[in-house]
Amino acid sequence: MPIFSLTRRQGQISATRRAFILVCPLLLVIFLFSLSIGAISIPVQGLILGDLNQLQQSVLLNIRLPRTILAMLIGAALGISGAAMQGLFRNPLADPGLIGISSGAALAVAISIVLIGPATGFLGLYGLGLAAFVGGTLTSLVILRLSKISGLFSVTHMLLAGIAINALTFAGTGVLTYLSDDQQLRAFTFWTMGSLGGALWAQVFVSASITVPAIWILVLKARQLNVLLLGEENATYLGIDTVRLKRTIIVTTALTVGAAVAISGLIGFVGLVVPHLIRLLFGANHQLLIPLSAILGAGLLLLADTFARTIVSPAELPVGVLTSLIGGPFFLWLLVKQTSGKL
Repeated sequence: MPIFSLTRRQGQISATRRAFILVCPLLLVIFLFSLSIGAISIPVQGLILGDLNQLQQSVLLNIRLPRTILAMLIGAALGISGAAMQGLFRNPLADPGLIGISSGAALAVAISIVLIGPATGFLGLYGLGLAAFVGGTLTSLVILRLSKISGLFSVTHMLLAGIAINALTFAGTGVLTYLSDDQQLRAFTFWTMGSLGGALWAQVFVSASITVPAIWILVLKARQLNVLLLGEENATYLGIDTVRLKRTIIVTTALTVGAAVAISGLIGFVGLVVPHLIRLLFGANHQLLIPLSAILGAGLLLLADTFARTIVSPAELPVGVLTSLIGGPFFLWLLVKQTSGKL
């Protein structure tokens, strides 16, 4: 191996190590902070040493811990999905929520809740996830088709298609809201704002069974996404099956977003903000960007959910509202930067 290539490889490993050394302890700190804060305080020292009284143990195991893990799973799913979609469309403005994937999945879930009704048994746990997956996949395929001009991706068409899809799904959601009864309306309205309240271990296991394999698939596709940045023709010349890659990214992203939407409702902008922060800090290498987006996405949503359940205590602010308050100005900033040619 040439000395230059060996030195470059060692530099990449060193940069990767530094990135994970910075991000992983940060996630651990947020994790402990989320477990300790709340109506019943749990000391961090007690968490580490296991020195908790019976009430603290009950709160930790039955309320605080499943909600914390669920927030991390959903945040990781949204963060890595945003990074994968941005790599596929080769544009930092691509986000499952902005281009309509999340709303398409949400519409499918709404149809399942209002028109089909609750499922039982196995489908009771996976039914909403399956509905959201179908809605997200169909929306992804429509967006992919409408974003192409003469075989090439168009960012303008992608955003316009996303606006149209969001408008159509909003209309469909409005019709379902009109048809719903009082109980469905209350639950559905709160669900559309995004919330992790009432998290159960069953939801954690269901979410993990869907999102963990999907995240692993996206991590394995990171190198091919790097090659795709050179363009589809060059990627094909270098041996990448671009059609299969796009299909895999779309289906896997729809699966992760669908699982998140089915459990937490609509939580926007995590998939937009997190990958861009990683690019600013560590560069655009997808072999680093993809896994770090999962880690930072988990930390960001966990931190947002911690503030959402404590900032207006004893009430609870929907976490989707909080992430939108953060992500809305950030998206406007991205648009200004791209318009001025600085992005």
